[in-house]
Amino acid sequence: MAGNGSIAKLSFVALIVSLGGFLFGFDASVISGVIRYIRPEFQLNDIQLGWVVSAPSFAAMFAMLIAGRVSDYLSRKYVLVGVAFLYALSAVLSAYATGYQMLVIARMIGGFAFGAALVLAPVYIAEISPAGIRGKLVSIQQLNIVLGFSAAYFSNYFLLNKIGVSEFITEETAWRWMLGIETIPAVIYFVFLFFIPNTPRWLFMRGKLEQAKQVLASFHGAKHAEEEFKEIEQSLKAESTTQKTGIHVLFDKRLRFVLTIGLIIGVFQQITGVNAIYFYATTIFEQSGIGANASFAQAVWVGIINVIFTIVAMLLIDRMGRKPLMLIGIAGIALSMALTSYGFKLATYQLSTESVEAIDGIDAERLQKIAGIEYQNDLEFKGALKQVLSDQEYARYEGQLIQLSISMNPILILIGILGFVASFAVSLGPVMWVMLSELFPNNVRGIAISVIGFINSLTSWLVQFVFPWELSNLGNSGTYFIFCILAIAGFLLMYKLLPETKGRSLEEIEKELVLIHEDNY
Repeated sequence: MAGNGSIAKLSFVALIVSLGGFLFGFDASVISGVIRYIRPEFQLNDIQLGWVVSAPSFAAMFAMLIAGRVSDYLSRKYVLVGVAFLYALSAVLSAYATGYQMLVIARMIGGFAFGAALVLAPVYIAEISPAGIRGKLVSIQQLNIVLGFSAAYFSNYFLLNKIGVSEFITEETAWRWMLGIETIPAVIYFVFLFFIPNTPRWLFMRGKLEQAKQVLASFHGAKHAEEEFKEIEQSLKAESTTQKTGIHVLFDKRLRFVLTIGLIIGVFQQITGVNAIYFYATTIFEQSGIGANASFAQAVWVGIINVIFTIVAMLLIDRMGRKPLMLIGIAGIALSMALTSYGFKLATYQLSTESVEAIDGIDAERLQKIAGIEYQNDLEFKGALKQVLSDQEYARYEGQLIQLSISMNPILILIGILGFVASFAVSLGPVMWVMLSELFPNNVRGIAISVIGFINSLTSWLVQFVFPWELSNLGNSGTYFIFCILAIAGFLLMYKLLPETKGRSLEEIEKELVLIHEDNY
């Protein structure tokens, strides 16, 4: 086990490497506050809005597919340096976007960055960490992600309240500040990456044995470093006799079990709706009728709960284990989505004559056509609004009209969404990346995580892309009920198949989960 000084150094390096996660979290959640401004400004329909929000995940798919393989040649460190540069470029271009197409392209550049970062940071940290604290150190990535979420929600709320107070921040420019401020942490990340070493396992694979020994000794102490060096040497020598290249290596029957587990975790982490919640948080709260300012304020609580329960996961992951946290969390996700669906199911909508007259910017005579009519769900009410308003009017005033007409208990929605966030933060969020960094042998870890990362990001993109369409065509209640059913399916699969990997070296996990399943297929 590493000494206190070594643990401090390992933690510091893990923190630097996982700053890419902070930028991912910031980029992911900052868009939730931007939506209400760009939708009417660029006159976006549901498909276009889905593209703006999901563009980073679309690009991340391809970055994840190649990031591990590229890092096997260039090193984890130098690919991460390129990632930091792309983050900064994306932030600048997003802030200066002149139209829908430019904004999508700018966000795709950021997507290439966080796709690579999400794959490589856990790999880097796993390759420098002793088994006893590996879960905690890899979880720093998830902690940084949720800190990024929280920072973006705070930033959006702060900028919202500066509109009209600062001469630089107006209704027209607020969203540009929201997107552009990401440049600051991106530059900090870029600079700090030059102060970390390459990982000992990568150095060993490239034949730089003395450098590998030095890095191991600096992290783990001389005695433990010698033992770990021998383990790495034996593992890589054994792998070299059957070394393969390319994606086809994953079809080796010895890897089928761990690949199946990885794919299940990767798909269900996203298909249960997490990035619909994070990317559209402000929109979701606004749909409960609380108004724009309160929606931004409640989104701040999403960030706070996220941070708190991610820290809980970090404290428990090497004690309680990976599987119990996963099962508790995904059960909580199912219950939270059921509550959110039920809350919206109870909602009714009715515009009064007085409230119609109070809306500036819309011809009241048109809205009077639907005033006094009670609608039993959001689909009926939104359909009626679209019949009497132009697309641009609907995009600009939807939240205000919902606030004036809705009758429901918004506390149910707040509890459901915060319950979802807490459940995800203690399970699927951090545990997935910890397990993916542990399950695969050294020689295929990069390509395996890249492939699963691709599937994970594809699922994320689909969820984000179709979410506006789902709300428009299935309604709030139906959309969250689907997430509930998917969470139940994930719980059943993980209960049956998920292994426990806590407290074992990467080489021990390989022997147990790869070799022992060789004859099972």
